[in-house]
Parts: sequence; C-alpha cells; structure tokens
Amino acid sequence: MDLCRVLFFSLGFLTCLGKMAVTPKDLLLFMENMEQPRSRKPSVHTGHIHQLEQLLLNASFPGQNLTLQTRTIQSLVFKLACNFTGLSLSSAALEQGPQLQALHAMQFPAELTWDACSRTRLAELRLICIYFFTNKFFQDDSNSSLLNNYILGAQLGHRPVNNLRDPVNISIWHNQSLEFYTLTCVFWKEGDSQHSQGGWSPEGCRTEQPSPSQVLCHCNHLTYFAVLMQLSPAQLPAELQAPLEYISLVGCSISILASLLVILLYIQDRKQSDSIASIHVNLHVSVLLLNVTFLLSSTLAVAPVPGVACTALAATLHYTLLSCLTWMAMEGFNLYLLLGRVYNIYIHHYVLKLCALGWGVPALLVLLLLTVKSSVYGPCTIPLVYNQENHTGFQNVSMCWVCSPVVHSVLVMGYGGLMSLFNLVVLAWALWALRRLRAGQKAPRTRACRDTVTVLGLTVLLGTTWALAFFSFGIFLLPQLFLFTISNSFYGFFLFLWFCSQRCHSQAEAKTEMERISSSQMTTH
Repeated sequence: MDLCRVLFFSLGFLTCLGKMAVTPKDLLLFMENMEQPRSRKPSVHTGHIHQLEQLLLNASFPGQNLTLQTRTIQSLVFKLACNFTGLSLSSAALEQGPQLQALHAMQFPAELTWDACSRTRLAELRLICIYFFTNKFFQDDSNSSLLNNYILGAQLGHRPVNNLRDPVNISIWHNQSLEFYTLTCVFWKEGDSQHSQGGWSPEGCRTEQPSPSQVLCHCNHLTYFAVLMQLSPAQLPAELQAPLEYISLVGCSISILASLLVILLYIQDRKQSDSIASIHVNLHVSVLLLNVTFLLSSTLAVAPVPGVACTALAATLHYTLLSCLTWMAMEGFNLYLLLGRVYNIYIHHYVLKLCALGWGVPALLVLLLLTVKSSVYGPCTIPLVYNQENHTGFQNVSMCWVCSPVVHSVLVMGYGGLMSLFNLVVLAWALWALRRLRAGQKAPRTRACRDTVTVLGLTVLLGTTWALAFFSFGIFLLPQLFLFTISNSFYGFFLFLWFCSQRCHSQAEAKTEMERISSSQMTTH
C-alpha cells in the first residue's frame, strides 16, 4: 500500500509539471518519500532517481541556486550562463545534516557549458547535483563496498556531457587512513533490463590519493560517481607493469612456438607414440591454448570490446587454465603409476578416459558458471599504484577475466592449489624413490648430473612453479611476481626442453640397444 501511494505521488508530480511550477517544498517532500522503505526492484530506484532529476531541472526558486537536504539525500541546483568560468563545491560550505562525518567536494571546469552553448544560445543552463549518502539506490550484483557509502552525481540540463578535456574533480575524505585499501574511482552504468539496475565502471575516470585519507577522482563526463573499496594489503607498483608485460609477451610467444613444434613432431611420429607421449602432447595443447587466450585477453581488454566478446574470452581463458592445471595433475598421476606400481597395470581406453577428465571437467565447470551467472566473467580491473611528488595515484589496467571474488577464490586459487599440492606430493615421493634407488650405488658424476636434470624436468613437467601464486604478499610480492611470470610464461618452452631431453635420451638408449644386439649377433657368428 505504501508503494502504491509513493508511485501515485510521483506520477502526480510528473503530470503537474506542465501545469504548475515545482516548489522547493514539493521537492523536499519528494526526497523524503524516496527515503521510505519500498520495493527492492532495480527499476523502482532508477525511476525515482530520474524523476528527481526532472523535478530539479524544472523547479522554480528565487536566486541563482537552491540547496535541499534530507537525512540521506542532498540536492543542489545552479543557474548557469554561457560565460560560466567554473564552480567548486565543498560539503564544508554547504548545509548538511549532522549524520555526515566525512567531507566531499566537486569541481567543475569552465569547459562544462561549451558544447551546450555552441549548439544553441541559451539564456540559462541548469546544473543539478544530487548526493546520496547511502548505497541503497545503487546496488550492483557484486554488492560492492563504497567509500563512506557516498554517491555524488551531477547533470547539466537535459544533455549528456562526455569527453571533457579538463575533467571534473571529485574528492572524498575518510576519517581514517586508507593505506590498506585498493581504491578505484567509478561511475554508475545503468543496466539494460528490469532485473539489473546496473553496475560500477572505471571508464573515463582516473584515481589519485593526495593523502592517506583522501581520494581524488578525475572524470571526463557527468553522471553518478563513487569510490570502490577493496581490502588489498599488497599493491603492485605501476613502474613494474612494463617489464612484467614484456616478460609475459616474450615468454608466451616463445612457449606458443615451442608447443606448436612439439605437437607437429607428435603428429609426425604418431604411429610410434605411446600413452605417455599422448599425455605429454595433451599438456602441450592446453599450454598452447592458455598462452594464446592470455595474450588475447590482456590485449583486447585495453580496446573497447563488446561485453559478450569479453565474457566469452574470459570464460575461454578460465577454461584453458583449468585444463592446463588438470593435465598437470594427469602427468603426476601417470608418474605415480609408472614408478609406484610394481606390476604393469592395463587400463582400458586409458588415454581416452584421461582426455575426458582433462578436457571435460573444466568445460562442465565453465559452462555451469555461464549458465548460472555469466556476469562472473568480463572486464577485470587491476589497480596499480604510483608515487608522485606529493601524493599517491592509482592506474587501472583491465583484462577479460573472472570478476567474481568467490569464483576466483574457489575455481582459480582453490582448484590450482589442489592440483599443485597433489603434484608437489608426487614430486616429493618421486625424489624419495629416486634416492632410494640410488642408495648403495656409487654413482659417477655423470649419473648425478643426469639425476639433477631429471629432478628439474619433473619439477617443470608437474607444474609445481604455479604454487608461487600463493606467495603474493608482504616481502615476497616483488620476487614472486617476477619468478611466477618468468617460470609460467616460459612454461611451454621449458616443457619443450624436457621433451627434447627425453627424445635424445630415448634415441641414445635405442642406439645403445641396437649396438648391443649387433655385437651379440657378431659374437654368435
């Protein structure tokens, strides 16, 4: 009943706009009604915000500006002319309720009115500012945390304002230090359906942090702005972006060529290959796909890519990563069967069953996520911090990847952690078995060197270097970044070296066996 009354009240206002002027008292009453509990449907909140904007643009009041304040909403209206020289607003100079504990400010450039005045000569322009001190009107699917729960919005007349060369500056202060948080300036991007109100996007905004308790946003358009907060003890310095990207590009490119070469050699010698070679080549295929999709994801996310394309690319990247991790675990399982079982075991359609697990299980997981909630994939923002003379700034880098923290924790870090733990156990057991095999033997230096190569090869084969992902904190962050990037971007190349060493070893053994057979035949004759 309350909802019907509020909707009727709003519609009545809009109907009367053409018949009578809207007074400040009517506006205040409308804002108070917006604060009342009502339906949580996104379309209801969006509709009331648009209605408030229209009422403010058509309000009648004396003087050049109007300020209205309720418990959680503050509205400001300014009458501007084409000789506008800029405007600075600060909560310290505005009327505000006692519930506001933190300051905020907005600064508008003189360029704001240029486009509107160049198209039509207007006697008056209206700039409206609507400040929400609660996030209930802007709920996204991720339930994002906002600094102070402040949403600061602005609109110039009925025209959109975009691509400003001199940006709008938005400052928000907090009563405590924000040094342990990753802060990102964002704007509200409305959804295209009744079931999705919208979401926060960092496009067109740049983030700076002049002091530990202040965030400064530079945005090139007008809309509703906020600051996203994420707890992030470890922040990546922006100056490391270029070397890490260079290492990744070179490493992944070399790995792609190496994996292609191994696959071609396997196809050439397919008739002589056994199940071990088939498992190796499936691992190479997964590494090849992972490197290709990784390079595409990081490259295409920089340019404007349609949401569906970025979602598909992110899902493909997730699938190839899960497949690669699964095939690493398959290598560990196969190594256990080779070394751990005394008697030969025949498993019917062994390679086919491994392929069903290695390629099928990741596909089922990714398809399930796409079916239940496809929004878990999309543009993922990676904040980088850089230090200038007197303040700290943030630079956002995007890639098409998993956006949901829960999915990332479970099906990226959790899945990878289980596979890495399994292979580490297999590696430790294989080293113990090798040591027991060599015990009591006086191994020459060549045998010791061969064992060392074997250990390094098994470490690469089982992908144990992926466990470095769990050391991205504190003093380990910078060494871990470079070690992880180098070892895993060149992973396909390291596998290629292992493949070559095994191939040479097999050919040497075959040659030795042939010489032994030939010598024995000559002896008998």
